[in-house]
Amino acid sequence: MSEKHNLKVEKTATYYTLGNVKTAKTIWFVLHGYGMLAKYFIKKFEPILNEETCIIAPDGLSKFYTQGFYGRVGATWMTKEDREEEIEDYINYLNKLYEVNIAENNNENVKINLLGFSQGGATVSRWAASKKITFNNLILWASVFPDDMTFDFLNNNNTFVLLGDKDEFATDKNVQTQKEVLAKSGVDFTLIKFEGAHDIPKKIILEQTQLNSWN
Repeated sequence: MSEKHNLKVEKTATYYTLGNVKTAKTIWFVLHGYGMLAKYFIKKFEPILNEETCIIAPDGLSKFYTQGFYGRVGATWMTKEDREEEIEDYINYLNKLYEVNIAENNNENVKINLLGFSQGGATVSRWAASKKITFNNLILWASVFPDDMTFDFLNNNNTFVLLGDKDEFATDKNVQTQKEVLAKSGVDFTLIKFEGAHDIPKKIILEQTQLNSWN
């Protein structure tokens, strides 16, 4: 019978930015969904970009062809295979990304927003729960918290869950279950429903950024 071994290696990760991280008063870390790439995902945040804002979009560590053996490439944050190791790897990666970029910022009171879309919502939640970083707002877009989470890390932050009314994944049952879990855990959160599907419409991200003072 074969025996499993793990080997830690150095890996080059890719991320994209909009704006100047050195002078930004608000920094967004935005995590894409399954099968997406950061260089395209970051474009969804162009409407909220201004001279005081920086958007940082990392790629998931694993890339693959989304259809067959060639063509469009996407990335994923994790799979069920070697789940715990993959979670540890992406948390270490995101911590390093945070450390490098925050060190470059010149504003002592910079506002930090963490946003995860779809699969990126579970990723950003686990990252925030590691308690290795500070942030102001946690935004789950077209996503919910993982089932295995504890929520004490949210005591001093603002939490938002945004779901489209035509999102095929946001069933009434799923939404109700999430509300019950958060209520039971004592999490104070804002649930926002918008007109749209499983996406981040540019009009909605701009509107909600203004309404909730995310910038």
